[in-house]
Amino acid sequence: MKKWLGMLGVLLLLAGCAEEGSMKINDDVSKDNPSGDLAPLSKETKVVIAEDGSASGAGFYIANEKGYFDDYNIEVEFATFSNSDDMLPALASGDVDIAGGISSASFFNAIAQGIDVKIIADKGHNEKGKSYFTFVIGADKQGEIKDYSDLKGKKIAVSTEHAVDDYIFHQMLEHAGLTKDDVEFVIMSDFGNMMAAIENGSIDAALQIEPLITQGVAEGIHVRFGDATDFAPEAQIAMVLGSPQFMKDEQDVSLRFMAAYLKGVRDYNDAFKKGEGKDDIIDIMTQYTALKDAAVWEDVFVTGLDPNGKMFIDDIRDQYEMYKKNGAIRGEFNFDEAIDTSITEKAAKIIGEYK
Repeated sequence: MKKWLGMLGVLLLLAGCAEEGSMKINDDVSKDNPSGDLAPLSKETKVVIAEDGSASGAGFYIANEKGYFDDYNIEVEFATFSNSDDMLPALASGDVDIAGGISSASFFNAIAQGIDVKIIADKGHNEKGKSYFTFVIGADKQGEIKDYSDLKGKKIAVSTEHAVDDYIFHQMLEHAGLTKDDVEFVIMSDFGNMMAAIENGSIDAALQIEPLITQGVAEGIHVRFGDATDFAPEAQIAMVLGSPQFMKDEQDVSLRFMAAYLKGVRDYNDAFKKGEGKDDIIDIMTQYTALKDAAVWEDVFVTGLDPNGKMFIDDIRDQYEMYKKNGAIRGEFNFDEAIDTSITEKAAKIIGEYK
């Protein structure tokens, strides 16, 4: 009898643990809440974001300044890391809750080797015909480089090998009917140095980024050469990453965080696509990013950010396959485990369709 009572106790204990592990998320919506949708958290909760002031972090900055995080009783803290080698372990351990990342072989390798982080939302893509990350050529090369195929034999600078830059470069070569052996591939990690190298003639073209593209055009150093969406229309350049603990064990918080983030992204889209509240958004961007000149924000091609957080997941897979083909991947990357957009999709549904 004691044996059966003991077994019953164990079963009851396990049932209690299971119930606790599947606690209900508070996702009730009311227009009477400060946010107009989800109720604020019962106590103020800090969320740590690894962000270095890049323009692609606009959704975080705007949500913070507009009070969208406050509406949910969330306090955000921005943390900076010198490189992703330091950031990813902090994210995996839960010391950081949210971060931004770019597709690269080293990123995929870190996850394949046990650094558990989740890819959860869009944090940067090129807008059709208005790419913020695209090729430029020297202003003095316009007469001889008129088509992509004219890049044959030219020196082309890219900031990183086996990363999204390299992927876009290879997509361009394929579009041009060229191979890597047809051009002189130059690794140049500093985008500012690329502009100087084009000016002094040591390179002919570069995969450059805003606001240096706009600056170089204004100074007569280089010109835009086509647009990256000509050959890589759905390149997923940057992603929002979440710690596994934050996305799984703290869903009351992560759901509200993503709702606030998407509201910030939508304000950003309203400003730069519709011209609504643009001055206010530019003011926020000058506070958080290295581009402090509001007038330049009127001219730059801004980072594309999806108002529902949707990513080009097939493109992420294509990038991975290219790195693997080129021998840069170590281990197997499980996409089904690493990509989890469920909280983002739920947040988008709660705050409603973006129009």
